[in-house]
Amino acid sequence: MKKIKTNINGLFVIKGKAFYDNRGFLREAFKKKIIKKNLIFSIISKSKKNVLRGLHLQEKNQQDKCIMVLKGKILDVAVDVRKSSKTYGKHYKIILSDKNCKSFFIPKGFAHGFLGLEKENIVFYGCSNYRHKQSEITLDWNDKDLKIKWPIKKPILSKKDKNGIKFSEF
Repeated sequence: MKKIKTNINGLFVIKGKAFYDNRGFLREAFKKKIIKKNLIFSIISKSKKNVLRGLHLQEKNQQDKCIMVLKGKILDVAVDVRKSSKTYGKHYKIILSDKNCKSFFIPKGFAHGFLGLEKENIVFYGCSNYRHKQSEITLDWNDKDLKIKWPIKKPILSKKDKNGIKFSEF
């Protein structure tokens, strides 16, 4: 595994390696020396193509997250919402797939979302804290102030994601 820094402090990509043979493959998921956080809560989501989930965060019980794709391909996005950060309001995008063996580490203080790019997308989240439904916030996925160029105009959205707040209201 190799840690690759991004242009936003705290965000990094993990380039892993898969070992293939006639039975399938083996892929390392975490190494403590790379992810120095305790990931105590795991989530798996399944999304169809064109499903957009996000942009989500928790104000209380904030979470570090490590995202990887078990099947399919996604466009993963993290938005810096740390008000004291030099990159406040900036975002970072990456393609994660079962084939490219990349994972994405997102520290506390970021909103997160992704777009499913294949017919079936299974995403694993390792989190440093439990879900705290009462403090969940959803930012508008298409907020012009965030300048995220999604490759879709009309994604499939949940009711919660259709009603995200503007970044300026956050």
